[in-house]
Amino acid sequence: MPRNSTSRKKTSDKRKKVTKATKKSPAKSSGGRKSLPLEKDLLLNMYDLMVKSRVLEERMIKIYKMGQAYFWIGGPGEEGFGVPLGLLVNKGMGHEHDWLHLHYRCTPTLIAMGMPMIDAVRLIMNKATDPSTGGRNFSNHYCYPQWNVAPVTSPIEVQYSVAIGTAWAQKREKAKGVTIVSGGDAGTAEGDFASCLVWASRPGNELPMLITVQNNRWGISTSYETQHGEKYIADRGKAFGIRTAVINGNDPIECYLKTQEELNYIKKTGKPVLAEYKVSRLYGHSSASGANLHEEEEDVLKTFEAQLLKSGVLKKATIQDVYKKYYDESLKAMKKVKDEADPTKESIWDHIYFDNENADWRKF
Repeated sequence: MPRNSTSRKKTSDKRKKVTKATKKSPAKSSGGRKSLPLEKDLLLNMYDLMVKSRVLEERMIKIYKMGQAYFWIGGPGEEGFGVPLGLLVNKGMGHEHDWLHLHYRCTPTLIAMGMPMIDAVRLIMNKATDPSTGGRNFSNHYCYPQWNVAPVTSPIEVQYSVAIGTAWAQKREKAKGVTIVSGGDAGTAEGDFASCLVWASRPGNELPMLITVQNNRWGISTSYETQHGEKYIADRGKAFGIRTAVINGNDPIECYLKTQEELNYIKKTGKPVLAEYKVSRLYGHSSASGANLHEEEEDVLKTFEAQLLKSGVLKKATIQDVYKKYYDESLKAMKKVKDEADPTKESIWDHIYFDNENADWRKF
């Protein structure tokens, strides 16, 4: 199981301080430039984390293409959704904190929550030092019990039905935490998604859930337009009386403000929200489709970078330094992990079941 460290605690403390900065005045700009509705430190932190996540994902693609990993699947293009979500999460263990049931494009969220780059590198390179799976699962299949991050699963969209369990437990305990579940647009065709809507919306037993769909308009190689008769996937929630939202996932500021609004609604009412985020898929579905850059897709990082430059929040001279910092960190992590041990045959049954013998059930 993963372990907390002093460095992660410092990251967490810093993250909380920056998140609280939204209570201050919005970022101001001079010379007639338009001000932005979030505090400057928060905007710069969001940008920094988005760059960190992107550089990490591109490093993992390189690791795969160098033959040092078996498979890659990830979230380049979803940083504008994932980073704000990670910053807004009430992170911790137990039902008083938020539970997360994420899918395999969730690296930006975990980075924003404080995950070190090296954890993701150890996972994709299948090393015994991998804190999420001991080196025995695909890339981006994270698991952090100490943060209420449930194991990312390979079967498509089963997280929507699993998430019902933690949401029901939070409701039963009258806890402050919210259950957050994410998935892709194509997977909403699965029965688990429909079951989630049914169970989340039963009159008198509504569940405190933020049900999210990241719509990148593709199901592997099948286009969204050939599969969906509804205008928005979020519209499905209306039939169940669920509050819905359609959000521009390529606008980090909109994502932060609207996600914050929806989380506040859930905490106040105990009722669910179905939120659809329009995002890009920059490197295709996975390494199975080549993991090559699709330049026709909107790049949220470039869009946000231009917005911050125009407003005067970000200085052009600092951009290269931010990228270099994380390029160097990811390269260092790759070189270190390359020489670490692979899983042994004796460890094949480790972590199959929860540690019943040593569990403190009062935390759950």
